[in-house]
Amino acid sequence: MTPPLRPYWQLPPGITRGMWDYIHSNPIADDYDAYFAYNRLFQFDEQVVLCELQTRGVGPGKLVADLGCGTGRILVALCRMGLRGLAVDLSEPMLAVVRSKACKDNLPIDGIRANLVQLDMIRDGSVDAAVSMFSTLGMIRGRENRRQALRHAWRMLRPGAPFIIHVHNYWYNLYDPGGPWWVLGTTLRAAFVRDIEAGDKFFDYRGVPKMFLHVFTKGELCNELRIAGFHLRRLIPLDPRRHRALRWPWLFGRLRANGWIAVCEKAE
Repeated sequence: MTPPLRPYWQLPPGITRGMWDYIHSNPIADDYDAYFAYNRLFQFDEQVVLCELQTRGVGPGKLVADLGCGTGRILVALCRMGLRGLAVDLSEPMLAVVRSKACKDNLPIDGIRANLVQLDMIRDGSVDAAVSMFSTLGMIRGRENRRQALRHAWRMLRPGAPFIIHVHNYWYNLYDPGGPWWVLGTTLRAAFVRDIEAGDKFFDYRGVPKMFLHVFTKGELCNELRIAGFHLRRLIPLDPRRHRALRWPWLFGRLRANGWIAVCEKAE
């Protein structure tokens, strides 16, 4: 699919030019599952989601929304256990893969093509649980846009319902080649450039130039969830290989964690 031509100022809120090209790429969607087949984070975060929903009584027949579902890996696993799925993504090629999986296995998954910043079509209190994995929130540019996405997640959940989200760690970039210079540079740019925030990254990704990702400090993540109205019940720091929780998180865990999986609840 060729991305529709739009000037920068007509792009959806929170969507960069690189992300616009990414979400319209058929090759990326078609190859997504194979490309990440051995990603150990996907195995671990799926275990966390399944365990948390079971523990909190979100069982068969309940509706789970996947915000930024990609090709539906989490929803497929949940719906095979009897839950109902709501796949939300702005990428039509990704949603096409989800629909194909749902049709093949006769799974109760409905799809909505929508920007996570603009989810007014989903009713208040209509969802029993929500997830947003693989740093989907970080793919939204602009703090206010990210806050709006979190407000929508809060609004669509019933009171007390769980919300599970993954983000990458700002400070973990110190371990990358040139990482300390990036940390210094992003801090300085944020101080002097109006539309740049500390933690904003632009990079080439799978043939797409200038992809965007915002990475979070622990304090920033916790604060944004609190502002949106969520109670943080569990924060799981990730091991550098992302296949388990970080060992000895009390030992400079804010710097050593690859990222976090946050388990929240909508405040009553």
